[in-house]
Amino acid sequence: MAYVIALAGKGGTGKTSIASLTVKYIVEKRQKPVLAVDADSNSCLNDALGVPIHATIGGLREEALEKIRAGGDRPGGMSMEQLFDYQVSQSVIEAKGFDLMVMGRPEGPGCYCAANNVIRKYTDKLSETYPYVVIDNEAGMEHLSRRTTHKVDLLLIVSDPSVRGVKTAERIQNLVKELNLDVAAYAIIINRVSEKDGKELKKYAEGLGLRVAAMIPQDQNIFDYDLQGKAICELPQDSPAVAAFFRLLDSYTIP
Repeated sequence: MAYVIALAGKGGTGKTSIASLTVKYIVEKRQKPVLAVDADSNSCLNDALGVPIHATIGGLREEALEKIRAGGDRPGGMSMEQLFDYQVSQSVIEAKGFDLMVMGRPEGPGCYCAANNVIRKYTDKLSETYPYVVIDNEAGMEHLSRRTTHKVDLLLIVSDPSVRGVKTAERIQNLVKELNLDVAAYAIIINRVSEKDGKELKKYAEGLGLRVAAMIPQDQNIFDYDLQGKAICELPQDSPAVAAFFRLLDSYTIP
């Protein structure tokens, strides 16, 4: 069974950048294949990892529903479930050292519950064939209350350098406990901090009873890479944010 690392936090914390650096860490330090899962409807993990998207779970689901409504033929007499299984397996994006599965935004109106259920099902299914799975969840806490995030070995709760971000991290930590989610360990990260702000925010977080596992510094290289359209996972290991984050993961017993 795979070692699963999931990410949570409010929007705008740099969660996707941290997810891409998690993939980078495993590929470079553990040198084993990773399944990266972009479970956010606003897909952008592929950009941080530097790979194009050719299909999404949300899009495939809409296509399957359209076929059902139109009464179209299915190849080889497949059931709709068999066809969808095949389509999902074909949608997995292969890259050097990792594969990527993307939820995407369903084309039709309505909620994302069904697409999320599919992500959960295939994450479970594919995790049997990968030693590591990294899940970049949507912003907020709804995915936790729906239990989209489950059976997690390490949950990275990411905050930006703001009181609101730290409060959201506190609520996420409390929700994990209230729902009794199957999370073996979690780490609270304050991202993009300056030295001055970091000290104040860490003090504030500790006043809420939180243990901050890492302070990831502002890193001009990340802004430069983003501006140039370069993948965040291509940053060198001595870049300040990468070095700080790698030190955090080094401190955990990741097999």
